Amino acid sequence: MSAEMIAALSTIYAYTAIGVGVILAGAGIGSTLGWGLICAKYLEGIARQPEMKPQLMGQMLFTGGLMEAFPMIVLGLSMWFVTANPFISAFKTAVGG
Repeated sequence: MSAEMIAALSTIYAYTAIGVGVILAGAGIGSTLGWGLICAKYLEGIARQPEMKPQLMGQMLFTGGLMEAFPMIVLGLSMWFVTANPFISAFKTAVGG
């Protein structure tokens, strides 16, 4: 491998790591905001109708569980980019190396 190719591969790995960090940060922020909204609406619902507390709690936990699946899916995709980087094979194919 030439020095230019090694430098290009290092750049691809670096940009992939930065992209994965940004993606995971976005998923974390989105999850946090989602939980905040869910809990705020739960408390608002209890304040309006206290007798609905058990039903609202069940719906809150179910919705929160669905919302928590998003960061786990993003984590899985991020780990795929880190471990089996598709950009490296595409680069090697394009360069012919």
